[in-house]
Amino acid sequence: STINNGVYRCGFATSQGAYDKAIQELTESFDHIDEILQKQRYIAGDQFTEADIRLFVTLLRFDEVYTVYFKTNTRYVFHTPAILNYCREIYQMPGVAETVDMEQIKAHYYCSHVELNSYSIIPKGFDFMKLLQEPHNRDSL
Repeated sequence: STINNGVYRCGFATSQGAYDKAIQELTESFDHIDEILQKQRYIAGDQFTEADIRLFVTLLRFDEVYTVYFKTNTRYVFHTPAILNYCREIYQMPGVAETVDMEQIKAHYYCSHVELNSYSIIPKGFDFMKLLQEPHNRDSL
């Protein structure tokens, strides 16, 4: 939950101290998730669980939305091979890709909080979705 809630704690922090605490905890949690996923296929072990679904939807938005909009730019999914390949595997599971509309996700986030983006400008990004279509290496875990 420090990843899922941590991005919002960073984004809606109302003081530097609150942001600093939130980003430190988020960064530590991101690194911990990376360590776990370097050793095992899913968060809870060999079984795909609800924890993986909850983490995936946050990681899916992380680089394209949260690093910019919520100032969570101490880590990136695309710079973290174990996490990127974890996201690739889940994205490539039957039925998952069809549920992801990054343009809609970005439009929703960048245009729904006027206090964070008063002109509703949606950054172009770097096409994270294309990265998710590349083969993953999770079968070896």
